Amino acid sequence: MLMTFETRAADRARSGIPAGASEAGVRYVARQPILDVRGQVYGYELLFRNGPEAIFSGDGNLATRTMLDNALIFGWDKLASGAMAFVNCTSEALIDALVDILPPAATVLEILETLEPTPELVEACRKLKARGFRIALDDFVWRPELDPLVELADVIKVDFTLSDAAERSWLINRLGRKDLLWLAEKVETQQEHEQAVAEGFTLFQGYYFCRPILMANHKVPANHLSQIEILQMLRSDQIDMKELARLVEREASLTYRLLKLVNSPVCAVRQEVRSVEAALLAVGQNTFRRIATLAITCEMSAGQPPELLRMAFVRGRFCELMAAQLGEDATEQYLLGMLSLLPAMLRVPMAQLTPTLPLRPEIRLALEGADVPEQKLLHWLELHEQVNWNASDRIALQTGLHKEKLIAGYAEALTWAEAAMNFA
Repeated sequence: MLMTFETRAADRARSGIPAGASEAGVRYVARQPILDVRGQVYGYELLFRNGPEAIFSGDGNLATRTMLDNALIFGWDKLASGAMAFVNCTSEALIDALVDILPPAATVLEILETLEPTPELVEACRKLKARGFRIALDDFVWRPELDPLVELADVIKVDFTLSDAAERSWLINRLGRKDLLWLAEKVETQQEHEQAVAEGFTLFQGYYFCRPILMANHKVPANHLSQIEILQMLRSDQIDMKELARLVEREASLTYRLLKLVNSPVCAVRQEVRSVEAALLAVGQNTFRRIATLAITCEMSAGQPPELLRMAFVRGRFCELMAAQLGEDATEQYLLGMLSLLPAMLRVPMAQLTPTLPLRPEIRLALEGADVPEQKLLHWLELHEQVNWNASDRIALQTGLHKEKLIAGYAEALTWAEAAMNFA
């Protein structure tokens, strides 16, 4: 089976088919972060779709084969970024050991709630676990016949929207094992996250970290106002290098981040740079704008979950890469993507932030969520992050965006963001 999947992937590569493309149409891949109690990434649930329908509708066995094929085409390391990868599995994938092509030490096999715990399935899970795979029970609702799978499980996932506190407390108390990890799914607010922690959950899936409690009367800290002043200067056609160097060097941690990034493979400068002014001369104004914006975003996200910064990197790089498809300015789109998560970083509503940002009125409107042309790429990506593929398809259709290029751009942005995180 491994030879078959690898051969098909290699054949596509030799034939020039873009990463993410398939014979039937466009292959979609998205990932949703799973964080631990410290806000660190524990893993990603990898979600695949082939064609216009969601991957797990219709023939589930065909869907699983496609998922495994996709994993090889996109690249497992790229998709999981070195963290644990959670993948949905059908009975066929488990009983016929199709998942053997995946790296056991880095893979969590999710047993769907629709699967019946037959003796064959339980035995298959036992063998897979013995080979190093971890087992998760998805959308778990207890019933007695599931006990053999519970004994094998490493992770139990509970949908926070389909259960109440009493039900979850009963479940954790009844099945409590010290080595069992409890994962709260669809945690979308800070309050839900705090409640899940109090109930004993240690893993969390959902975008609560992008939606912190915003403080409408909270003022932007002085150091961030200084960084916004730097952004404003970076928007000028001609940069006053001495004045810019003075502003940046006034922020010691920002200077450190900037020089670290300029000297990293993200920027690919062939000489060591030791001053802000030298960095500007070495990389040129356009590259310097991009790297400085990245460094400022790092500073603004300090103290927040690292995944928030990673998402900002992905958004900025994706919007920059895809800007030409809509005739947009790449530098401006990069800024739009990077700054789209500022409310979560600073805990200040976007409407309070946009007047302070050195951007065109249309870009400010895009940040506020207005339906303007400049907002289309960011909106497509936001929907893709949420696995709302039908809505993202409509944006692509309305704007003439090429889906193959969008998916390839997303994959490239993931890789670039991971490299940037190593130097942030």
